[in-house]
Order: sequence, then C-alpha cells, then structure tokens
Amino acid sequence: MSRAPLPGFYDDLDASFAELWRLLAEGAALGRSGFHLPALATLGADGAPRLRTVVLREADAATGTLRFHCDRRSDKATEIAAHPACALMAYDAAAKIQIRLEGRATLHTDDPVAEAAWAGSRAMSRVCYAAEPAPGTALPAGDAYSLPDEVTAATTGRPRFAVVLIRTERLDLLYLDRRGHRRAAWHRNAAGGWHGTWLAP
Repeated sequence: MSRAPLPGFYDDLDASFAELWRLLAEGAALGRSGFHLPALATLGADGAPRLRTVVLREADAATGTLRFHCDRRSDKATEIAAHPACALMAYDAAAKIQIRLEGRATLHTDDPVAEAAWAGSRAMSRVCYAAEPAPGTALPAGDAYSLPDEVTAATTGRPRFAVVLIRTERLDLLYLDRRGHRRAAWHRNAAGGWHGTWLAP
C-alpha cells in the first residue's frame, strides 16, 4: 500500500514557517480547524500556571501577532495585565501538527483595537460579555447566572469586552510522520525578524 506523499514543508525550514502561519490563519477563520481553540497558559497571582481554551480570532504573519477576546473581569485578563508573558499550544490530529508559541500579551479595552473587534463580533458572541455575575464567581447552583438578550448585550457587554494581542517571540512546529518526525523552532530577533532551526523531535 502506497503512502501519502510527504508535505512540501517536510524538509524546508522556510516552507515550514509559512505553513505554521497558514495553519494559524486557517484556525482563526475556520471553527473546524484544530487550531481554532488553542490552550492559553498564563501565570496566576499565586505564581502557579493557569491553562484554559481560547478562541483564536486572528493570526497575522506579517506582524507575528495573534488575537483573541476575553471578558475583562476574568482571571486571565487580570493575569495578563500583571504578567504579560504567556504561551499557546494547539494540536490538529488530522494534520498531525502541533504548534506552540510563546510571547507577550497586551490587553486592549478602550482603544481602537477593542472597538474594531467589538464592531466585528457577532451578536451571539456579545451576550457572553453581558453575563452576570463575572466569570469565575462561585454559584449556589449551576444555572445561577443570567444571560441578556442580544439587543441588551450590545450595550452592556461592551464595557466588559477586551482584546488580547500576543506578540510572538518563539514558535515551535512539530509534524508527526512514521517516516520521520520533523520539528522546527523560530525566535524573533532584536530587529524583529525570525531565526529558525531544526530541532530533534
């Protein structure tokens, strides 16, 4: 039985870098992509790591940035404001590719970045930010919270909405194949460019 041909990026470092960003951009655009819901790691107030899933909204290869949204009342917003260093990881089983990145996050709440993202958000997404009480609040029962209608959320949700932009500083791609795995990493240099190298898988 013949095997599928090796992908074009298999032994090409530059092509691997381009594929990494293509997959992240696809993840931001397509809900079915394995890269649409990466895990975000931040540092908690007690110094312990915190991990949760976020929705990738944008991946910009030109600037090396990623975007997701959060409730400014959430722990992750507080953690990012206090300790900008963070990491993201996602794995797509169909593509057999894991992508990890490290960088520094900035929280945008009352600026053009946040305004543009809010304007581009769907009405059903805005409802989450108008929920009461705040994310992480202890509840007496599982359903002891409220969600407003979409019209109300358009007004009440905006003050709680935040955009997180991550300026990536390190990228890591791992491709799994029985004929030989491939792993590569890139670091952003002082001039803003990228230096890549192959790594042992």
